[in-house]
Amino acid sequence: MYRVDWKGCGTALVTPFDEKGRIDFRALTALVEWQIDQGIDFLVPCGTTGESATLSGEERKGVTAAVVKAAAGRVPVIAGAGGNHTAKAVFWARDAVDAGADGILSVSPMYNRPSPDGLVRHFSAIAEAADVPVIVYNVPTRTGTDMDVETILRLAEIPRVVGLKEASPNFGKIARLMTALPEDFVVLSGEDSTALALIALGGRGLISVASNEIPSEMSSLVGAALEGRWDEARKLQRKYLPLMEMNFWESSPGPAKCALSAMGRCGDTLRLPLVRVRDETRRRVEKLLGGLKLLPKKAASARSSAGPA
Repeated sequence: MYRVDWKGCGTALVTPFDEKGRIDFRALTALVEWQIDQGIDFLVPCGTTGESATLSGEERKGVTAAVVKAAAGRVPVIAGAGGNHTAKAVFWARDAVDAGADGILSVSPMYNRPSPDGLVRHFSAIAEAADVPVIVYNVPTRTGTDMDVETILRLAEIPRVVGLKEASPNFGKIARLMTALPEDFVVLSGEDSTALALIALGGRGLISVASNEIPSEMSSLVGAALEGRWDEARKLQRKYLPLMEMNFWESSPGPAKCALSAMGRCGDTLRLPLVRVRDETRRRVEKLLGGLKLLPKKAASARSSAGPA
């Protein structure tokens, strides 16, 4: 049985594209470097926030390899390799391992809604194919199903399945789950706004969207919670909750890319069927970033001189 000590705050990285929709590897490398400089604990490329649904197999492998190279062993890289076609997910998992990933994050199948037996066989196939630790990802808002406690306990028995990224809003279920899982099984929150609650129940950390924009602050929030400094954690939660919610004003990662573009970190191009956020949303994003002093000085000054939107 594999076991890992992954904990803290990891970033579900966006995948930067240029204006023609090609992967912008220069921006991706710079983003990774900035994330690590800001104290992030691990990185998660090619997940749902990374628009994995519109990346080809070669692009997934290229993005993972670029992140691994830029990280240079300083933080773990846990690459997304999941979907509702088991054979393809197995192929992507093998590619991620070949690209140097330290682990795999695999989302539960969407749309075809497999039974518990189907889920066990699906994740077993991925785990057998990849000689690295695997974290399964439960995200009902994306997949349409919420894995129950009994199914997750069965998945925890699969060799190489070491953890769970949990994004269910059902905290009654989560409370029951946390009392039944092995103590060395890693549970990470998949929801920025409720990460503190999951950590209080025994979670080890967070895979965050908001840390694309505020890696240092989200790392501090999670670290404070894990160390029992709850007053500090709640203070950061109150300050940055509006930004956590901002990332879902429109389909993710549209708002996150809009924010990163305003911050000068990467462009805001998305691949269809996703599109850039509406102009009204863009103005709201920039206003929020300005209020949190996250805009570059020139952009902030121009925004201030232009007056209210």
